[in-house]
Amino acid sequence: MLSQSLQHYWSGEFLVANGLIGLNLLGALLLGMLVGYERSYQGRAAGMRTYGLVCMASTALIVFLGYAPLWYGGSGAPASVDPTRVVQGIVTGIGFLCAGVIMKDGLSIRGLTTAASIWAVSAVGILLGVGFYAAALLLALLCALSMSLLHRLEARLPGRATLDITVTFRQDFKPDLEAVAKLAHARGYQVLRDSLSITFADNQPVWRFAAVAIERSRALSPAMLAQELSVSVGIARFSITPVRS
Repeated sequence: MLSQSLQHYWSGEFLVANGLIGLNLLGALLLGMLVGYERSYQGRAAGMRTYGLVCMASTALIVFLGYAPLWYGGSGAPASVDPTRVVQGIVTGIGFLCAGVIMKDGLSIRGLTTAASIWAVSAVGILLGVGFYAAALLLALLCALSMSLLHRLEARLPGRATLDITVTFRQDFKPDLEAVAKLAHARGYQVLRDSLSITFADNQPVWRFAAVAIERSRALSPAMLAQELSVSVGIARFSITPVRS
């Protein structure tokens, strides 16, 4: 009896529905990756993995609603229950959980991909709960592949890495933003002027700003930048941190 019930989920119109849902998931992943690559290329925190996972999970949470007659093995939703409200509650609760894993450290934002993967896994559970086992399995596999492989692909594609730079100048030195921007440009970086923050510590000006590589493969490495800054006149201390997501 159990084997017959399981075969029911893997035959006929169930396979067709799972196949169509799977195609939607794959298309959403690719389109999300396309948009995410633009952000990754610009050196932003959210990239191909985050956008791909969110787009795919969003698709999963809406596309299965079109197959309501096939829910729960073809019995449909119980008349006294509105599953869409249950889904809404799940997604809202998972959203609070996702917010808890996102941490901002300076210009770096950590946990975006983890948050997106948690949200995507909630969609896996919803698909599994209504009986779309093949689609749930495919979504889980696509999530795992996205997190394990897309990071390597993203690193090989042309992109613009971002550095979080903090410089403490000596008391008798007067820094000039235009001069800093020209020096950065000569080394393959563009200073994001709107990211500049200036503070004073022990009567020393402290500048913190983001610098985006104009072309990642030709920009000077952070190690080489550190060597140059270490012998620069007027600089007392500095730190260089790659912006990560």
